[in-house]
Amino acid sequence: MQKVKNGPDSAALAVQPEPSKARKTWRRLRENHPFLVMVFPAVLAVFLFNYLPIYGVLIAFQDFMPGDPILGKYTNWIGFNNFTRFFTDVQFWPLMKNTFLLCIIGFVIGFPLPIIISLMLNAMKGKRMSKTLQTIFNGPHFISLVVLVGMLNLFFGRYGLVNNIAASLGAERVSYSLEASAFRPMYILSSNWQDFGWSAIIYIAALSNVDPGQHEAAILDGASRFQRVIHVDLPAIMPMISVMLIMSIGGLMGVGYEKALLMQTDGNLEVSELIATYVYKQGLTGVPDQGYATAIGLFNSVINVVLLIIANTTSKKFSENSLW
Repeated sequence: MQKVKNGPDSAALAVQPEPSKARKTWRRLRENHPFLVMVFPAVLAVFLFNYLPIYGVLIAFQDFMPGDPILGKYTNWIGFNNFTRFFTDVQFWPLMKNTFLLCIIGFVIGFPLPIIISLMLNAMKGKRMSKTLQTIFNGPHFISLVVLVGMLNLFFGRYGLVNNIAASLGAERVSYSLEASAFRPMYILSSNWQDFGWSAIIYIAALSNVDPGQHEAAILDGASRFQRVIHVDLPAIMPMISVMLIMSIGGLMGVGYEKALLMQTDGNLEVSELIATYVYKQGLTGVPDQGYATAIGLFNSVINVVLLIIANTTSKKFSENSLW
């Protein structure tokens, strides 16, 4: 028991013991309850739609049919048979190749593009023009995938704008949606056109925190605008670039099925059939084999987790920026 310092005319008073950890926690909860109430709906939504469905991963190890209980007396466990079936499927390597090429080419083109755009917008002297261009670049993000694919058909269909111009110049009409060689360029470039402006927002926000004094000092040292972008702006957003790079690599194989499925035709099926579209077809069309489809999706998710761990470990080794 600690004692307070004795006064001239008073006896020593014992200091009250510090509150327990449980009491401290309860007091902290009472002080922050408005914020906890505010964040509770978001936590609940994440739990319901992101964590609770993980329970369904168990059907990857079952001979599951719609209507069967996931856990029950008559559950038919088959171990890794669904995974073995996928690895020995003739579609395995074409699916891996198509998914990997589409994702890696899209990543190489799409990851640096928002960084370049954000640096260019931030470097513009006319801020009104910069805001106007930013609004224009953000617009395509709000176009639905169905409308976007319809626009591609209008531009690149057999009687679309591109073919009409080519025909007027004496060239033959080509239906690009039926050409396997045209699928990847159309998919990747249209995706980057739709998302580069929206992805640049986070970098523009980071650039707004750059200390103006650094630019003033660089100007006094005779640095050009380009040199200030390279030596002041770019280092300022480098931590954000590192984090976004790790997250992008972690989701490298996570391409969605919607757009690829909308763009799929008999002519380009050999390059447009991805893991995501294959999972959709196996699990929800024809005679559904949901255990097999879940196993394929789980395998794809494991690849993303491994890539995320490798990217985070590498970033931690060569820089101070990492997710954990």
